[in-house]
Amino acid sequence: MRVLIVDDEPLARRGLRSEIERLPGFACAGEASGRDEAIAAIVEQQPDVVLLDVQLGRATAFEVIEQIGVESMPLVIFVTAYDQHALRAFEVNAIDFVLKPVDPDRLRDALEKATRQRSLEQGASLAERLERLLATSTPQPAARTTIDRLVVPDGDRLAFVDVRTVEWIEASGNYVRVHAGTRSYLLRTTMNRMAGRVGGTFVRVRRSALVNPQAIVTVERYAKGMFVLHLRSGARLISSRHHQAEIRKILVP
Repeated sequence: MRVLIVDDEPLARRGLRSEIERLPGFACAGEASGRDEAIAAIVEQQPDVVLLDVQLGRATAFEVIEQIGVESMPLVIFVTAYDQHALRAFEVNAIDFVLKPVDPDRLRDALEKATRQRSLEQGASLAERLERLLATSTPQPAARTTIDRLVVPDGDRLAFVDVRTVEWIEASGNYVRVHAGTRSYLLRTTMNRMAGRVGGTFVRVRRSALVNPQAIVTVERYAKGMFVLHLRSGARLISSRHHQAEIRKILVP
């Protein structure tokens, strides 16, 4: 199991690395001291587990999760100085935590739990647990943060996709499908959360679809209050009359 350490305190990172190196079957995949470093390390290093400090300077662990996307996050073990009562929400969401100062036995137990959670059934529910955690966390700075890059699965790895290259996003059962040029990526998240992540740049053209206005080549009337949107990739979308106000905003010079 490859473990990434994310903590803004150098001494804490050294202590966690030392403990990980003592445990058979675990190896340190790297260290990060802040939000942006953590995001890059998760994408580049592809760790199995992230030891994630809740408070990262002015940023928080929730911002890292939001930026990466719950569908792409590895297993998470929170490392925090908060007291146990404040962390009951983490327990409810089946995501483990270790209190500071870190007890080696408690850390070992948490990592062993992460090993067990790698089974297919438990791994499939990780995104839902993180979704609930983000939804119930107070305060929720991450919920108000829009992003300029999406983290998407690309074969056996994760990759960054510039939001500006995304043409449209559609609901697909319990997933959303992100269309960027000739490629598409399936992410396990909700349309509402995705809309919050990409911000006001995208327009809801029907309940199950968001469109990047910059990707629209032509617009033609289809029926009363409905339009056909032709995108630069050749995709053709029909808007809902319930969202005609959003379409008309695009058409206003």
